[in-house]
Amino acid sequence: MSLAPVYFDNAMLEDWLQEDIGYLDLTSTLLQLGNKPARITWRTRGATVSACTEEVVRLLQSRQVTHIKHLPSGQHAADGDILVEAEGPAQALLDVWKVGQNLLEYACSVALRTHQLVEAVKQLNPHVGILTTRKHPPGLRRIAVKSTMAGGAWPHRLGLSETILVFPQHRALLAENGWTEVKERLRQNANGLAEKKVVIEAATLEETLLAVEAGADVIQFDKVAPAQLREWCAPLRERYPSLKLLAAGGINKTNAADYANCGVDGLVTSSLYYGPPADISVSIQKI
Repeated sequence: MSLAPVYFDNAMLEDWLQEDIGYLDLTSTLLQLGNKPARITWRTRGATVSACTEEVVRLLQSRQVTHIKHLPSGQHAADGDILVEAEGPAQALLDVWKVGQNLLEYACSVALRTHQLVEAVKQLNPHVGILTTRKHPPGLRRIAVKSTMAGGAWPHRLGLSETILVFPQHRALLAENGWTEVKERLRQNANGLAEKKVVIEAATLEETLLAVEAGADVIQFDKVAPAQLREWCAPLRERYPSLKLLAAGGINKTNAADYANCGVDGLVTSSLYYGPPADISVSIQKI
């Protein structure tokens, strides 16, 4: 998929560098390396999927480095492939060295895990989408979104202002489990919600039917086993042909295959954000 949109503004990228640089690079200042012409190369150790290489390029450009080549995000990279390579003043390259490496090691690992899960599910059922949640440490959302999209997934929900998703935690603040009030609020605001899909989380078949009655366009099943979903999904689709069904809660590479053929339209997961980083080597040479 195309990853042309800009995920990070210049100020955010500069903050990344300043967090690492602080006042100055004490080591390179001591060694008087600043303007020496040099080449830096970020290279894979092991196969991976490239992600956030464009941000490393922009970090270099912010230090007035102009001779740069990179492998675009979303591309397969074999062992030993170059992700980013640049030539310029030594200090400019040293400024970006570790920030770029850390970014690539996290982003490429997420992209690879995503690609592997997407492909495994696609082999079993090409009609099921992989959707990634906002359950990651604060500050990582843009990196997480770009990396999972590089691996072939789509974001489930980018933030609270994007979609309507009614959880049990919302209903707990309303009277009598909240179903009557949810239905009434949706009815009252139907015109304003004309372009929105209403997603409601359910853990039982009873809750599912109440959610549909309240006005749900999409049911998000929370921690419901694949075997149970196989029993529920077919009758629900027959009764409500336009209803979309999602499985969420604990979905990962060990059980995604079981969920792929249970009758849902998509699998919602946060597991792709967590795991070993990619192994990215960095070499710097004088030229």
